[in-house]
Amino acid sequence: MGAKGNTKSLVLLFTANTISGFSQGLSMLAIPWYFAKQNQSSTFTFAYGIITVIILFFGLYAGTLVDRFSRKANFLAINLICGVALLAIALTGYSQAYLNPFMVISVFAITLLNYNIHYPTLYAFAHEITLPEQYHKVNSWIEIVGQSSSIMSGALAAILIDGVNPAAGKLAGFTLPFKIDIPKWEIWEIFMLDATTYFIAAALIYSIKYKPVKEKVVELGSVFKRMKTGFIYLKQNPYLLWFGVFSYAVFAALLVCIHSLLPIYVEKHLHEDGSVFAAADLIYAIGALSAGLFVGKVFGSNQTLRAIIMLTALAGCLFFWVFFTKSVWVVYVFCILLGFSNAGIRVLRLTYFFQHLPNEVMGRVNSIFNMSNVLTRSLFIFLFSISFFNTENQVIWAFLVLSVYLFASAIVLLLTQNNKAKPVSLE
Repeated sequence: MGAKGNTKSLVLLFTANTISGFSQGLSMLAIPWYFAKQNQSSTFTFAYGIITVIILFFGLYAGTLVDRFSRKANFLAINLICGVALLAIALTGYSQAYLNPFMVISVFAITLLNYNIHYPTLYAFAHEITLPEQYHKVNSWIEIVGQSSSIMSGALAAILIDGVNPAAGKLAGFTLPFKIDIPKWEIWEIFMLDATTYFIAAALIYSIKYKPVKEKVVELGSVFKRMKTGFIYLKQNPYLLWFGVFSYAVFAALLVCIHSLLPIYVEKHLHEDGSVFAAADLIYAIGALSAGLFVGKVFGSNQTLRAIIMLTALAGCLFFWVFFTKSVWVVYVFCILLGFSNAGIRVLRLTYFFQHLPNEVMGRVNSIFNMSNVLTRSLFIFLFSISFFNTENQVIWAFLVLSVYLFASAIVLLLTQNNKAKPVSLE
């Protein structure tokens, strides 16, 4: 099979990613809302911080796995492991008609750990089977496909995590023109759907046949030695290090907001139900999808850094806007523009990495950037787990803190844009 024959492989890869991503998104929306409804958001946020610290160490090891073994084998393993784990937890819920908070948090932890090996594997796999002239197109499609699954999961979550009460006649903050009765799903029913899609994704990955565009050079030796190579590469390319760390700022703020702050903001500041929270995620995904479709047309290929600076500053403005307003429609506008900013930055950054990073260190270098991002998120998560941010509507001050952080990141990127040093190779 030639390199141009890898189109079918990419289609199967994207399909598997969409199917598993759909239910992952549903679970990741349902879990924080589950704790918000029980007035345990502070407990959830603290647990989220602990999980994030664990991920900090796991992420580096995950990068060595991505570069050491077949990307297809990695995908098969993580889908099967996660599928079995979630199936066991879901069956426990069915048998007891109840899941204790620790098991619910466990699903959240499993999914976050999965993300930290899934996405470096996805990017490295796509890079391995994509021709250079197709980089931007394929990266845009990664974003389009991923966000399409988020749109589907957000739409379903808006209906299922609180159900639709015909007496209330409202969904996502809007009055329905008709009466409809949809019971909410129990948390273990959502986990069972999630487990099923992992197995479907594994079957699709198993069927992939491909030929790498360029054969990967596999570094052997100890895990520590392989980790060290990623750090050495970035030490030789300091401009790439600064770019990689601060171009992830919007992503860090986004994850803290979606998983930790937004459920509290909707519940205690807006006084709305779970459908508003789920709809906000759906609208975010629409914004991200539009970035996959249009970011290449809005910003030229030679404007990567300038575009990322502008989008980071836009995100800072959005967080500041939400800080001093109180409206459902403002949250929806915030989400669609934040989705465009984050996804646009991801497409631009990933294309740059595809153009400049050797495939044999792609997993490790991306894991180092992920580690930096996880550390940043950990600091914010633990800060926002303080009772001050979870009392009444004081969560709004967390949005101000993130706004300042994003403006500072944009300034750092601005100061680095005059350094046009081209990354050096490993050779």
